[in-house]
Amino acid sequence: MPKMKTNRAAAKRVKSTGSGKLKRWHAFKSHILTKKSRKRKRNLRKGAIIEKQDVAQMKRLLPYL
Repeated sequence: MPKMKTNRAAAKRVKSTGSGKLKRWHAFKSHILTKKSRKRKRNLRKGAIIEKQDVAQMKRLLPYL
């Protein structure tokens, strides 16, 4: 059986935590920042845990994560 391929786009956007959960980063933080509030931009810096209904799909995209 051949090796499974990792989806490289997903691999660049997702990281595994120590407990096995999947962590992602927020979008909308790259440009047009003047109209966004300081609080909103600060909260976009933080990572977020991928929702449990999306984890199965991410595991298929990242078989070796």
